[in-house]
Amino acid sequence: MHRTTIKRLACIAMWVLLASGVWAQHAAAATQGGNAAPIAPEEAAATQHERAAVTVDGKVLFHVRGITSSYPAEQRARAIRKRIETVAADRSVAADAVRVVETEDRSNIVAGDILVVSVIDADAAPEGVTRQQLARVLRPKVAEAIAQHRADRSPRALMINTLYALGATLAAVLLVFALRLAFRRLDALLERRYRSRVEGLEVQSHQLIQAKQLWKTLQGFIKTVHVLAVLVIIYLSLNLVLGLYPWTRPLAGRLFSIVLEPLRTMGTAFLQALPNLVFIALLIIVIRYVLKVMRLFFAGVDQGTIPLSGFDREWAWPTYKIIRLLVIAFTMVVAYPYIPGSGSDAFKGISIFLGVLFSLGSSSFIANMIAGYTMTYRRAYRIGDRIKVGDIIGDVVEMRLMVTHLRTVKNEEVVVPNSLILNSNIINYSTLSRTRGLILHTTVGIGYETPWRQVEAMLLLAAGRTAGLLKEPSPFVRQKSLGDFAVSYELNVACDNAQDMDGLYTALHQNILDVFNEYGVQIMVPAYEGDPEAPKVVPKSHWFVAPAAEAKPSGDTR
Repeated sequence: MHRTTIKRLACIAMWVLLASGVWAQHAAAATQGGNAAPIAPEEAAATQHERAAVTVDGKVLFHVRGITSSYPAEQRARAIRKRIETVAADRSVAADAVRVVETEDRSNIVAGDILVVSVIDADAAPEGVTRQQLARVLRPKVAEAIAQHRADRSPRALMINTLYALGATLAAVLLVFALRLAFRRLDALLERRYRSRVEGLEVQSHQLIQAKQLWKTLQGFIKTVHVLAVLVIIYLSLNLVLGLYPWTRPLAGRLFSIVLEPLRTMGTAFLQALPNLVFIALLIIVIRYVLKVMRLFFAGVDQGTIPLSGFDREWAWPTYKIIRLLVIAFTMVVAYPYIPGSGSDAFKGISIFLGVLFSLGSSSFIANMIAGYTMTYRRAYRIGDRIKVGDIIGDVVEMRLMVTHLRTVKNEEVVVPNSLILNSNIINYSTLSRTRGLILHTTVGIGYETPWRQVEAMLLLAAGRTAGLLKEPSPFVRQKSLGDFAVSYELNVACDNAQDMDGLYTALHQNILDVFNEYGVQIMVPAYEGDPEAPKVVPKSHWFVAPAAEAKPSGDTR
């Protein structure tokens, strides 16, 4: 023990002397105006190579440099480590038998007859010392590593370290069970004392705060703390146990770096990307306020407070959405180079993959979106209009970017893709009904034996009895065709509300039947074969045969 202490003090004194010499040499060079002695070419070549640590049982002894590109520092360090371990395994070589043997071009550190380290001038030059001085410094380190290597593998040391490992493992298991018991009691305590307070907080907040969710959040926090505490105990016990044995000591030294290295990498990457992140944040803030100003402007256009000539108020929000999309796209183009990792091959690969998926699966999406904007600027219909698309007739209740919602007369909601509407003929019953009136028409077939003037008069009489029709334009009758067995008459009437179409048609047909029955004129059937013996009419006395009743006047069926 006394000899080891003396060796360590001697090493410290040697390093102090070497450091003093280096400092004096640099100071002299600075005093002379930087005219320091030039480094030899072979030494300058050696300084260009990286250093590698010579590690034995997880402990760094010293660093070496690569001699040439064919013999790099890592390879040299591994060779020295293997030679030290070989000497340590041969107990016939005493640890204090390590010595320095000088040759013409190098200083060899040998143990017995085995070469351990060769120190050349290229090793010492970067340190500012001679190779002899550097070899004398490295010799005690090699001897100490050999002695420590043998001591760590002695049966007595292994037995003691095994007992320590068992004790540490038992202590860790007891701590884990103690923590489990402590957190169970803590959970029961919180359940007993604070569960009622949390539920009371929900009542006071008028159910804005959900007691169940708040309680689950609190329990999740406690479980997280419990898991972290268990992980810390496991880590400390593993670090202690692995550090007791020379074979696992390097892994014990790396445990800490295994956890902290990812955090350090993420922290370094975050600090490097911080200026770009600040730029993106400021860009988002600026664009957000620009969009708010745009929204206020188009809200004024929609409300009529900001008039624009030739621009319909209904176009305000669709136009705002288009401009907003363009602004966001421009913002993404500007911000793309500043996104962390945007220049990496992985980011580019993912971008291409997403682009391909979007292009393959969004054809109908894009078509419907473009159709939605097109329909808005075509003024084809508005909210509340009754339209016909294909075989579907209904009122427009909602216009979205992708689809249009229609409500039929049967109170059915039909969702129609805008691309279908764009490629179909649209009949809008409401556009002109507000100003010029919507023309409703129905056709009847009457035999040739009935004067056409009488038929027209009866049809106009039925129109006059139908409530809800417009007086102007007045009803009129057209003779559509002269068929084989009957004349086709078309009655045309006007209304100002397209939503009343079905009710007006029903009332009009009822009044036509009543008038023709009243005047004894038969309406021809499609399968006409010949004149019957008596006209097929309903006498007035049978108009209200049970279960019919006179509860409502004719025509009031809307």
